[in-house]
Order: sequence, then C-alpha cells, then structure tokens
Amino acid sequence: MSRGLRIAFFGSSLVSAYWNGAATYYRGLIRALHARGHQVTFYEPDAFGRQQHRDMADPDWARVVVYSEQGTADVERCLEEARQADVVVKASGVGVFDALLEARVLDQRRPDTQVVFWDVDAPATLERLEQNPADPLRALVPRYDHVFTYGGGAPVVSAYRALGARRCVPIYNALDPTTHHPAPAEARFVGDLAFLGNRLPDREARVESFFLHAAERLPDARFLLGGSGWDARPLPANVTNLGHVYTHEHNALNCSARAVLNIHRDSMARFGFSPATRVFEAAGAGACLITDAFEGVELFLEPGREVLVARSGEDVAEHVRRLTGPEARRIGQAALRRVRAEHTYMHRVSQVEAALGLRAEPVSATQECVA
Repeated sequence: MSRGLRIAFFGSSLVSAYWNGAATYYRGLIRALHARGHQVTFYEPDAFGRQQHRDMADPDWARVVVYSEQGTADVERCLEEARQADVVVKASGVGVFDALLEARVLDQRRPDTQVVFWDVDAPATLERLEQNPADPLRALVPRYDHVFTYGGGAPVVSAYRALGARRCVPIYNALDPTTHHPAPAEARFVGDLAFLGNRLPDREARVESFFLHAAERLPDARFLLGGSGWDARPLPANVTNLGHVYTHEHNALNCSARAVLNIHRDSMARFGFSPATRVFEAAGAGACLITDAFEGVELFLEPGREVLVARSGEDVAEHVRRLTGPEARRIGQAALRRVRAEHTYMHRVSQVEAALGLRAEPVSATQECVA
C-alpha cells in the first residue's frame, strides 16, 4: 500500500460493551486496521447509558468522537467532517439516527471516496427488509460501493445481491490476541459450564433450551450465567447469576470454567455461517467451547477436536457430564492453535483491504495485532 486510508466509521460504540454486542468485533477490526497503517475515526452516540458504562478509555489506535442523541446538529457536524475520509462506513444497529445515517453517509461521497454499509447483524437486517418492503434501506443498498457483513456466508451474500448490492463480502468475527488470550483462573468463575450473553427476546428461548434445561438435568453441576437482564428471570438453584461481566474479565471467565457455552440468536442460527464473537473469545483463551449447532461451523473449528457441538440442551448436558479436565484442556488448546493460525482480525483486515481494492500484503499465520 502506498499509504493508509482515512476511515470514518459510524457505529454503536467502540469504548463501551454495555448492551453492545458488536464492541469486541469493532475493537478487533479497528485495532488491526490501525496496525496496517490506516487511520480510523469512530463516531458513536451518547446513548443507552454506554458512555456511563465505559470499559475502556479512548484508545491510541483510533480517534473517538461522541455525538449527542438530542437533535441532529451534532451528528450532522460529524457527517460533514467524514466527507474528508477515503472510506465512510455506516454500521448497522447504531441505535440512534440509523435511517438518517444510512442515507446521509452516501452524501459524503467524493470522486475518490468509497462508502460501505457494514452489517453487524445481517440475518436480523435481512429479515427486517423482507418483512417491510417499504423500508428505506432497500433503495439505498444498491448505492453503497460495498456491503460488508459480520457473517452469514453464501445465504447472506445471495440475499444482499438480490437487493441490488454491488458487492457483498462476509468479514467474520475473529480473534484479537492482544485482548483475548489465556489468563489465570479466578475462584468466582470456577464451574462446570459458563454462558455469557445479555437477555434478548430473540435468544431467550434458545438460552432456556440449551443452558437452563441442561442445568436442570445436572443439578450437582455448577452453571454460571453472565450478562445483563437476567435478574428478573427465575433460575435453577445450581445457576449462579454473575450479572454484567466486563470485557476485561472475559479471559478469566473463559479460563476458569471447565467449558464455555455459545448460543446463537434465532436469526443467526437460521442463516448459519455466523459464528458469534464468543466463539473466538473463548477459543483465543484456550477454553473448551460447546456451541449450539450452526451450518458452517466446520469452516472455523473442527467438531469433536476443536469444538463440541450440541443440537439440544440434552446434548449440552451430556457433553458436560462426559467432559474431563484433560479432555477440556486438549480441545481448548486445539481451538487456540486454529484461531491463531487462521482467524485473527489481521486475517480479516487483509480481506477488507482486498475488497477495497488495495494490494493487501499477505498475513502470516502468527501475525497479531499491535497494542
């Protein structure tokens, strides 16, 4: 590359993971973009209590601009500033001014500017567009230079192409080895199975099936539930409600429990090819991961050797019942080797650069992000 790109990125939040499942994805990608010589300005709203629940200071690998959710003057100033960028990104699910931003980022295009719609929840977005033919985003999709998606594989690419997208490229979740890595165990996180996820309407039934039902089948085992929103939900006696677990505590959680459970939201499970952030967080810590079955899992981790796959709560309970400490460590170490070799954010950013028309330099199997 002759020089790095100036990238203006409108997303939910970079500095807070509070009710913001995309935070780890954003951080990994943007840290890797910085390491590759690009300059990112991340524009995020002061909304949903995220600025009051920050779990990191402004990083030295991105410039963070926070705008008010009251009125449009602040966000309009941000949009005007973004006009100077080489690439302008509108991420899905900002939560404030989404419709305005979806349209207005396209107005920032100069002759040498590329505009990207980066869908961090493609299954949900596509289902929204299918249910509402009058959704304004439908008419905007063909105007974007690129659609990047958090996952979804061929089904998502085909769906976006049917909507007129010029190009759709899945940029999957991945591992940032500087933030997710093996760590010492902590007594409060010791247990047989840990699940980390906020209580959301489109995942609660699957949590009940895969996690709570498994806990009921193994009353002598200790289950750990982390995430916001579970306080009002009655839980089995052997389930410990941890509440919100901050990002800097994830490594300890993943390394303390004998196994870690991943459960996809409904739409992600239906589309497949959408490994959640937790998959790479857990694998990067060397944890033994149990995941609900999803199409395409073998593209990321080998079932039985690098990950355990469950199709029901009964399967989860059986995995936990049979799993020994040595076997859990073997699976976790195999997963760690795989994600470091093939699934870091440096690998993903190489794909982004290629999609944007840059001559991407090859990423070695051991290359990692720079703090």
